[in-house]
Amino acid sequence: MGLQACLLGLFALILSGKCSYSPEPDQQRTLPSGWVSLGRADPEEELSLTFALRQQNLERLSELVQVVSDPSSPQYGKYLTLDHVADLVRPSPLTLHTVQKWLLAAGVRNCRSVITQDFLTCWLSIRQAELLLPGAEFHHYMGGPAETHVVRSPHPYQLPQALAPHVDFVGGLHRFPPTSSLRQRPEPQVAGTIGIHLGVTPNVIRKRYNLTAQDVGSGTSNNSQACAQFLEQYFRDSDLAEFMRLFGGNFAHQASVARVVGQQGRGRAGIEASLDVQYLMSAGANISTWVYSSPGRHEGQEPFLQWLMLLSNESTLPHVHTVSYGDDEDSLSSAYIQRVNTELMKAATRGLTLLFASGDSGAGCWSVSGRHQFRPSFPASSPYVTTVGGTSFQNPFRITNEIVDYISGGGFSNVFPRPSYQEEAVAKFLNSSPHLPPSSYFNASGRAYPDVAALSDGYWVVSNSHLVSRTQLLRDASTPVFGGLLSLINEHRILSGRPPLGFLNPRLYQQHGAGLFDVTHGCHESCLNEEVEGQGFCSGPGWDPVTGWGTPNFPALLKSLLNP
Repeated sequence: MGLQACLLGLFALILSGKCSYSPEPDQQRTLPSGWVSLGRADPEEELSLTFALRQQNLERLSELVQVVSDPSSPQYGKYLTLDHVADLVRPSPLTLHTVQKWLLAAGVRNCRSVITQDFLTCWLSIRQAELLLPGAEFHHYMGGPAETHVVRSPHPYQLPQALAPHVDFVGGLHRFPPTSSLRQRPEPQVAGTIGIHLGVTPNVIRKRYNLTAQDVGSGTSNNSQACAQFLEQYFRDSDLAEFMRLFGGNFAHQASVARVVGQQGRGRAGIEASLDVQYLMSAGANISTWVYSSPGRHEGQEPFLQWLMLLSNESTLPHVHTVSYGDDEDSLSSAYIQRVNTELMKAATRGLTLLFASGDSGAGCWSVSGRHQFRPSFPASSPYVTTVGGTSFQNPFRITNEIVDYISGGGFSNVFPRPSYQEEAVAKFLNSSPHLPPSSYFNASGRAYPDVAALSDGYWVVSNSHLVSRTQLLRDASTPVFGGLLSLINEHRILSGRPPLGFLNPRLYQQHGAGLFDVTHGCHESCLNEEVEGQGFCSGPGWDPVTGWGTPNFPALLKSLLNP
């Protein structure tokens, strides 16, 4: 009888909106550029919402990341299984019981969980959702190059106060899917140069980073790699096959993706999706490759959140994941950022190497109380991922030394403190750089990124049966290239009986970037004002927040990461 009274009380809170709280009061709800409202959604229309349930033992989770990722630890490489992670972080019985009863009391019965039981995705009508989440008001929106349709609420939602210890946030209300990161660059002006190359191809990558024809996967190990795409665009198998026919003649390779997770779609191929797949599979040549593809229209409310949930629901996953998704830190709620960071920790304890692009806005810029500041990107700023910056050839027509790609993202987090593994490197940069911006522009005590870099512009790609030249394709491609090279190193480790690399940063910083070409010339862009005049941070000897420790010299990187 007491339980029934409690449930009735919860349901009464749903209807009255009293004694409630806002889990995400700081979530940005302004309509992103390129999106338009199509009006209120039909009350009987169905949508999906994702409830992030409060996890347990997060301090222990953080400790385990350190011990399995630190080469000096006896536990190095002894990664957790998904079942072990689930046993550690699974919400308490009280949390599971309370949330389930709250949903049942509101008539929400079509829900699906994950192995770790810390996410719950439910399908319900708009009418039910607006009763369940007072303040929410769902509208249809359309935007992006694919004219994606989503349902979102422009107003904040509330939850009963009784759920405060049990729910981190509800996904599918405010955050919009990312849009294309393609960005126009000016043509290089190098008069009178006879070029050795006219754009970046797999052979240029292999020559610059010192890979031989023998630096490919064996095709016999259980090694695998993956890229994740959150734009509503797709790659085409025929484009991949043609790309390998054109550029893969000098090394063993696979001409098809081993597995697509999600819906692949039948529309035109997207340049970005094509680039990610083609350069992951040509850098990490002859290694089994998965592609995580964003769902079709109306299905995926938050594709990045869905990808995180997939990681919590698959016991066997590729060892290396490359991801180009990113948002401004300040556009996301604290609850969302902290929970995503926990999901990245979970991946690290399982020995997954997660590589994220550093962004393509340089140091970024926004105005806070009338003053300009740099604008960090997330998840690039997470302490539990390896973030990849971008470079260009010093001479755009020759395979030369690399300099900073001026749009490559980098900087200091305003959310996460500097992790211990990078304390020495960042302190040295801050104390020695002759070109530091004013201290009011960045949080010098924050997690600094990127960690590494690779070539990021001028790539050739096959898309929709056409060879797209570098004059058309201008986008950061460094992440899949670096990811592919780490997959080759994993191949050597697995064949010699060692565990895969896992979370790379503690080892990377302990070894002071061994095996990487140091990039020491160039600055990236930032605020266009008189104080900084468009200049962000500049590269220099050692680690810097533009190119990290530098770009790969494969034979040396393999040697530095092969043992133990």
